[in-house]
Amino acid sequence: MKRLLMSLALGSSLLAPVVGIAADRREAERREYDRDRRDYHAWNEQENRAYRHWLMEERREHRYREYRRLRAEQQREYWRWRHEHPDWR
Repeated sequence: MKRLLMSLALGSSLLAPVVGIAADRREAERREYDRDRRDYHAWNEQENRAYRHWLMEERREHRYREYRRLRAEQQREYWRWRHEHPDWR
């Protein structure tokens, strides 16, 4: 019984980093669809900074709202702005 518990503890400790890596990979591979241009955009740190700029400075929002929670028309508005400013930081 003690060997079984030790094996389970060892197995779970070896598996934990793999699960963390998989979660990081999913976040790194997150893509968002632009309906107007019919293409995908990688949602990385640079895109997140551009989105925050657009939300706070261009739209004058006073609080952060997650991109996925925006209405479809607002998401399309963001991508129109983004295509007009492709080199934004």
